[in-house]
Amino acid sequence: MKKADVIIIGASASGLMCAIEAGKRHRNVVILDHANKAGKKILMSGGGRCNFTNYDVSAENFISHNPHFCKSALSRFTQWDFINMVQRYKIPYHERDHGQLFCDKSAKDILNMLLHECELAGVHIHLNTTIEHIEKLSDHHFKVNSSYSDYHCQSLVIATGGLSIPTMGASPFGYKVAEQFDIKVWPVCAGLVPFTLNDRDKQRFAPLSGIAVDAIVSCNEQSFRENILFTHRGLSGPAILQISSYWQAGDQIHINLLPDIDLEAALKQAQIEHANSMLRTLLAQHLPKRVVNSLLDTTLADTPLQGISHQQFQQIAQQFHDWTIKPNGTEGYRTAEVTVGGVDCDALSSKTMECIQVPGLYFIGEVVDVTGWLGGYNFQWAWSSAWCAGQYV
Repeated sequence: MKKADVIIIGASASGLMCAIEAGKRHRNVVILDHANKAGKKILMSGGGRCNFTNYDVSAENFISHNPHFCKSALSRFTQWDFINMVQRYKIPYHERDHGQLFCDKSAKDILNMLLHECELAGVHIHLNTTIEHIEKLSDHHFKVNSSYSDYHCQSLVIATGGLSIPTMGASPFGYKVAEQFDIKVWPVCAGLVPFTLNDRDKQRFAPLSGIAVDAIVSCNEQSFRENILFTHRGLSGPAILQISSYWQAGDQIHINLLPDIDLEAALKQAQIEHANSMLRTLLAQHLPKRVVNSLLDTTLADTPLQGISHQQFQQIAQQFHDWTIKPNGTEGYRTAEVTVGGVDCDALSSKTMECIQVPGLYFIGEVVDVTGWLGGYNFQWAWSSAWCAGQYV
């Protein structure tokens, strides 16, 4: 049996960062992962450009049953700390909407930086390795049986992520480890994921596939303003992905397709100034024609404004300012960017990410019940939670 100070299961964003920090403290660190490459999710994130953090990070950008838990980690290893690391490696990057930071060239730049730091810190990474059994011998003493070798370690870190994107090797492994040690796991679901529609709505809106519209999307007292995208299966786009993390089966979503105008007032004014204009013509000044045609009754659409009552204007405005639709479901983990739910924060120390009841066992990154918004927040949680654990493992 081989000895290591720290065994990290998962060569993920959080796993690599934790290994770097522990290695800097001269801990003997071994990473085990069943994948054939380290950091697979890093490579495919952000369309291959890796949205590695955000200029504006706060606890409000995260979902958790314990909304205060993430504050400690986020304040001790901030977005600026990671940006400094990126700048030290002279990785070119740029800002997109809402403070999102992406690599100019490739996500490989971020992964190569992490792997180089692991090398400098003396971290050993073993891929294509299956974990067969984990056993707690005593506090800070664990036995890990793997297909590569059997290990004895003082600290065991679970950095295996959630269930999103199974083609990248996602599995429930981390949750099973938590359950093995009687640690509560909150129910999980797909987050940052497109919606599917029922057959009737899908047939109605499928012709709009590929059209994007700036909108405010609301559900369960949460709202986001960004593009929505019509797809052949349902609805996607940044605003839809954001709200999906708050949506629960059976909920309706409310969409304001004209957030910048008061449509009722605009219709009344146009009735005075352009009485003979068709309703369809006026609405097409603000929205793609196909969207107008899908939401508006055909007869009404071809009615001159002078033939429409103020009560009808009110109803038309309601239709576009509060388009209400009930998704059939989501596209699930296959396309989800993150997993909502996971290992109960109350079972962990917010300072160290160590299990309160199982000394020496740590959970970091996506496997924990901390889920970020779209925009680099989930990576920042990975970096922050991992850095904190790395100071103590």
